[in-house]
Amino acid sequence: MLVSGLIRQAEAHGGFAAVLRKGDRTAGAILLLRREKGQNPALFERFPSLDGPAAWTRVTIEDIDIEEKISIFIARRVVRDPDIWVLELDVPSAERFTDILASMN
Repeated sequence: MLVSGLIRQAEAHGGFAAVLRKGDRTAGAILLLRREKGQNPALFERFPSLDGPAAWTRVTIEDIDIEEKISIFIARRVVRDPDIWVLELDVPSAERFTDILASMN
């Protein structure tokens, strides 16, 4: 349900969304690969919070060869969590991406 909501929100905010990897419908974690008009890739993961709803956190990856490092990170996460979902959201701006995440809490 969260995955389809993210896709709808991305499209409603003038962006594009694609499922890069389908995970388990009920148990899989979700990784978001964000792009701004095809550029500036950044990876986000949702983590539980002790004092409220789960929060999306940017995964820290060095900018050198970022595309390759993102692919390696995702591949390692799939090995550890075979139920994981990977979505790509290509949005017009970082502000719209923030709005999408805020609307899903």
